[in-house]
Amino acid sequence: MKYKFIWEHLKEFPVSRMCSALEIAQSGYYKWCRQGQGSTLSPRKEADKVLGEQIDSVFVSSRKLYGSPRVHAALKAQGVRCSRKRIARLMGAKGLTPRFKKHKTRTTDSQHNDPVAPNKLNREFEAAAPNHKWVGDITGIWTSEGWLYLAALVDIYSRMVVGWAMGAQRDGKLVEAALNMALLKRHPQAGLLHHSDRGSQYTSTSYRAKLEEAGIEISMSRKGDCYDNALMESFNGTLKSECVDRQSFVTRSQARSVVFEYLEVFYNRQRLHSSLNYLAPETFEKLTVS
Repeated sequence: MKYKFIWEHLKEFPVSRMCSALEIAQSGYYKWCRQGQGSTLSPRKEADKVLGEQIDSVFVSSRKLYGSPRVHAALKAQGVRCSRKRIARLMGAKGLTPRFKKHKTRTTDSQHNDPVAPNKLNREFEAAAPNHKWVGDITGIWTSEGWLYLAALVDIYSRMVVGWAMGAQRDGKLVEAALNMALLKRHPQAGLLHHSDRGSQYTSTSYRAKLEEAGIEISMSRKGDCYDNALMESFNGTLKSECVDRQSFVTRSQARSVVFEYLEVFYNRQRLHSSLNYLAPETFEKLTVS
């Protein structure tokens, strides 16, 4: 009866844990399996079968975006003990490989006479606490109606998207809307460093005035140097590969809805970030900020 119970609950609990709870030897259970009472697979193949089903579940729940490192982290958080190499082997055998398309859109207009700020961030993409350093950028999302632009602000500490706005126009109002959201949401103290490229939206008198009014220091990338804002370049690439480039949008409204759900439901609250020890931004802040 105990062996049958284990066989019926393989998808819910590891064999080792059930054997320990029922005070029976794993070897006895596997012998029972080989005798035709349960599975006809070897103990190793039986364990691979169960682990494979657990991998399937994580891969699907991640929207088929996770590779073996994140699947390994997710299973570890669930109490499943296994090596990353074993997960990679099983994922390869099952064909569970994220497939991304490359997409690039030029959204920076640096042909202007506005004053620019020095690069105070200096590629230091680490922060000691939330609201110490924000980075911002604009990216374009193609729809059958034309471009939909997304302006976003990311907190370097937790990779949280703290402010965003979408619109058909790539103008100052777009970045100001994203900034307003971030200020209302985070209430940063004076001294926060805001870094962006030299696009006219960020160098405008109106935008700079809003930053100065909030006591925010301004930092800008050097001309034509994408590495000075590499964290935002990485965020835009992730957004494109994991969300935008996986589907086609008929309307801007459709794209807006999908991107909103990706940012607020998945990216900020569920997606495991390797730079955060495989935690989601919201979870990371809750665990590390007193």
